[in-house]
Amino acid sequence: MTTEDQQEHRTGPGTGEAIRGTARGTAPAPLSILDLATVGVGYTPGQALAATTELARRAEQWGYHRFWVAEHHGMPGVASSTPAVLLAHLGAHTTTLRLGSGGVMLPNHAPLAIAEQFGLLEALHPGRIDLGLGRAPGTDPATARALRRGLAEGADDFPLQLSELTHFLDGDFPSGHPYERLTAVPRGEGRPPVWLLGSSGFSAQLAGRLGLPFAFAHHFSSANTIPALDLYRTSFRPSAVLGEPYALIGVSAVAADDETAARRLARSAALGMLRLRRGNPGPIPTPEEAEEYPYSPAEADFIDSWLDNVVLGAPGQVADGLEALRKRTGVDELMVTSHIHGHEARFRSYGLIAEAYGLTATA
Repeated sequence: MTTEDQQEHRTGPGTGEAIRGTARGTAPAPLSILDLATVGVGYTPGQALAATTELARRAEQWGYHRFWVAEHHGMPGVASSTPAVLLAHLGAHTTTLRLGSGGVMLPNHAPLAIAEQFGLLEALHPGRIDLGLGRAPGTDPATARALRRGLAEGADDFPLQLSELTHFLDGDFPSGHPYERLTAVPRGEGRPPVWLLGSSGFSAQLAGRLGLPFAFAHHFSSANTIPALDLYRTSFRPSAVLGEPYALIGVSAVAADDETAARRLARSAALGMLRLRRGNPGPIPTPEEAEEYPYSPAEADFIDSWLDNVVLGAPGQVADGLEALRKRTGVDELMVTSHIHGHEARFRSYGLIAEAYGLTATA
């Protein structure tokens, strides 16, 4: 079966409802969170993971719709290297919040292994799991090679890997297939909805052809957002999963008492990204370090460009900025991420955004 045939597959009863988010409070669209288990200077990975767990609990209380974690490797500022493990833990500390991968980098793994991991997650937390898939390595080339040792495929074979994974999830390899008798266990009556993630047009077009939901990484590829979303919508073919396109975008957002305070927090993330792009990743620097860093003209331009793509300010400013972005892109859901230094600052940023929309009583 080719990837074109996947549109005939379901992810279980109520698939469309599991995909479509719920707008709460005064928010015109569902609001969700993308978290990277941020490790800042002066914190340990254990502290970062404990903070992510607390953030998931608060996100559920605040009224965010879903909470995704992302696979990254070789980045000291990110502790979410294995989404399935972290999601199992977060599921045990929440009750209604949708949890998912934003995403699992499929070329790094055997499709059977992912089918088993997310089948297990679905069995543990039925009806709450999303399986977001990306085709990038989520790391540098050397680490990618180490991760993929023994795997013949790479990112270029993503459609075939996706097809194989879907067959494992559905237990329906065609007669005569080498894996016809293999079963990914545990496997219940339903299975997690599959999302395709992307920062360019490849996954956008593939998601459209397969009738799958699509998540675009606006937070680090804003120039490609509109073209990718247009490609997704024009490529979309109705499927048993979705009758019409459903897209969300990841958005960097930082809320604080005022714009000056929010920008100061956001600059720490910008300096962290600058170092990552220079091949020198590390924990997220403090706002003080970001203020004192001796930027060259080129580095200052990078920081300014990065901050231009962050929705920041007082809570009302952030809400207005997110709504302007939603209208400009026409997306169905916004997934905010505050990859900043300091756990309390992150908690407060997400809490202020929730408060601005009146999602629920704040924690």
